[in-house]
Amino acid sequence: MTKNSFYIFLLISTLFTSCIPLNDLVYLQDKNTSSEQNNIASVESKPYRLQVNDVLSVNIKAIDPKLVSIFNKAESNIDAKSESTLYFDGFTVDDHGNIRIPILGEINVIGYTLEEVRIKIEKKLLEEYFKSEANIFVTVKLAGFRYTINGEVASTGTKTLFKDNVNIMEAVANAGDITTVGNRKAVMVIRQTPTGVLMNEIDLTDVNVMKSPYYYLQPNDYIYVKPLKQKTWGTGQTGIQSIGTIITLLSLATTVYLIIRN
Repeated sequence: MTKNSFYIFLLISTLFTSCIPLNDLVYLQDKNTSSEQNNIASVESKPYRLQVNDVLSVNIKAIDPKLVSIFNKAESNIDAKSESTLYFDGFTVDDHGNIRIPILGEINVIGYTLEEVRIKIEKKLLEEYFKSEANIFVTVKLAGFRYTINGEVASTGTKTLFKDNVNIMEAVANAGDITTVGNRKAVMVIRQTPTGVLMNEIDLTDVNVMKSPYYYLQPNDYIYVKPLKQKTWGTGQTGIQSIGTIITLLSLATTVYLIIRN
């Protein structure tokens, strides 16, 4: 093999090994090779059941606001509260699974859905303090949907979305998307449950990810995006970057050779 042939072979090999294929970058691809249309039905999001350290926003209303003002922890408009205000004015589920509401006292909410907690509080108010004519209206929400994302994304850290349901695609988008060198085929979701920690890898390039029970996140989920091998090789993410790297290396090698020779 001549020297020129060797350099051409080296260039082609580097380009093929360092460039990131398009299939590794595109989300939700239909990888079904059959000609029939593949209809994907995402897994139905199950109601979230409350866990220790969850923060709830509880608001009690009536025809006469003065009647229920003593039950509300803060009188300011909940819709106008910031994330930090909701955290400090919300009701945190303690280690025993209870929240403490003024006048009502401790209410056990561990393992309940938000709707079940709402019904529970409303029932207690009607049984002990009000008649049905008072038209008590209770709302119970999570004080923000929190999750943590780390690894190859544009913006890492703990994020908060003010939504009841959040899927993995929304969470990634909220973090500024996965970087070019992030492995979309092996996104780790770590979930804390009452029975222990669950870990699962999902492939975001496959449309069938919508069938996964991890497609819809739960509050306090941890997401980790692994890097591709191209990041550690450092040869570039595209063909142009790889050629630039090769030219730089060849120029450096030539310079060193000429210095040693002279």
